[in-house]
Amino acid sequence: MATKPYWSGVFPAITTQLRRDQSLDLKATALHLEVLLDSGVTGMVMLGSLGENQTLSPAEKRQVLELAVKVVNGRVPVLSGVAETSSALAAEYVRDGEKLGADGFMVMPAMCYRGDAEETLAHFRAVAAATGLPLMAYNNPLSYANDLTPELFCRLAETKNYVALKESSGDVRRITDLHNTVGDRFALFTGVDNLLLESAILGIDGWVAGTGIAFPRENQRLWELTRAGKWEAARALYRWFTPLLHLDVHPKFVQYIKLATQEVGLGKEWVRAPRRPLEGDERKRILKVIRTGIAHRPKLRD
Repeated sequence: MATKPYWSGVFPAITTQLRRDQSLDLKATALHLEVLLDSGVTGMVMLGSLGENQTLSPAEKRQVLELAVKVVNGRVPVLSGVAETSSALAAEYVRDGEKLGADGFMVMPAMCYRGDAEETLAHFRAVAAATGLPLMAYNNPLSYANDLTPELFCRLAETKNYVALKESSGDVRRITDLHNTVGDRFALFTGVDNLLLESAILGIDGWVAGTGIAFPRENQRLWELTRAGKWEAARALYRWFTPLLHLDVHPKFVQYIKLATQEVGLGKEWVRAPRRPLEGDERKRILKVIRTGIAHRPKLRD
């Protein structure tokens, strides 16, 4: 009998809202959290790549996490991204996050270093040893160089508090490879927006959603259609959504998604340097994608 996954459903990756001067806008972040909770999400991921983790100071990260824990108030699990540059700093962060009330963590490889298989596993194990909370391992070799292959996940399975994995290699074949190598040991999430439907067909437990934070009701409905096996309705909604979901897989995905949240009234476009708000023809092109999506937004029945 299949076991129930530890985590499942839509865990949106939340932007860290900023003011024009790049200071934290905690009030705006809190308002966005409430909108997402109302849409029916089952978890929150703060301070991931979309949350601009790597450009925030240690104190700012802790402020954002503390805010999220307070606002969510136990309604769904609150996870924090862990994207420190060393194993020691990552361990320190999860210890602090546990004290702040986080329900778990999404662990990335150590930033700025492409480790070999043994170094990568050692980093993930060091983070796990620093906390008793459940963890999601994040595999994104396109962005972070280190590739957690299905074979490495087999070895990570020995570390008990890793309960989930976020697969963002961009190779949807990995979903089946993971089923064949680790079975149901981990809750399996996709982290690639424009592979959601393909991944759902192959069998996943959850979605760490990006673009959907600007379109939370549609995002949640798409997920629910896949759970119900209503593939024709899911395909129709996915075809509308896909041009927007493509915004999640570009190097400027933070700027693109923040601009989308601004267009729908759920946030502002301000980002932390070295990122800059979009300008010129690129801005016009992305706005056209966003505004076309808004203009043809499907009417969902409650």
